[in-house]
Amino acid sequence: MTRAKKRTSRPKPPPTEPLPVEVQVDVRDVRVPGGRPALTAFLRALGAEASRALGRPVALAFVLVDDVTIREVNARMLGHDWATDVITFPWAEAPALEAELMLSVETARREAAERGHDPADELALYAVHGVLHLLGHDDHDPAARRRMRSAERRWLERLGRPAVFGRRS
Repeated sequence: MTRAKKRTSRPKPPPTEPLPVEVQVDVRDVRVPGGRPALTAFLRALGAEASRALGRPVALAFVLVDDVTIREVNARMLGHDWATDVITFPWAEAPALEAELMLSVETARREAAERGHDPADELALYAVHGVLHLLGHDDHDPAARRRMRSAERRWLERLGRPAVFGRRS
């Protein structure tokens, strides 16, 4: 009598082909720093990076707004009555990560002017920050904030953007 060989499952190798990535950009009554085509290209690259990090498809909708709009959404959805830089709304996690990220162009312009850098780079930071929240990063305590800031630097570098933190903690 022959014994059947016990099959062991091997981990799947990482995908060699890019996973599906869908990125939508909705600009609401604001002028995009650096122009919409450049920002859209960056956000698509960010979506692809997120897909690689997760090992599954992503569908991200980026909504660019002013401070009045993001303050209203922040108050209504999170109970915070102030303008903020980015708010992330996860929709679904499986099989694809689906989310909406609302970014304040007005905040990006103001912060960039205070820190002396390009508002397009500030907006890129907000997008990376929001995506990292979707991937499980947190910034609610000093140690978590340091880990997230380190991840932001790595992602911005991989995507060809400078780390523009200035006085931001």
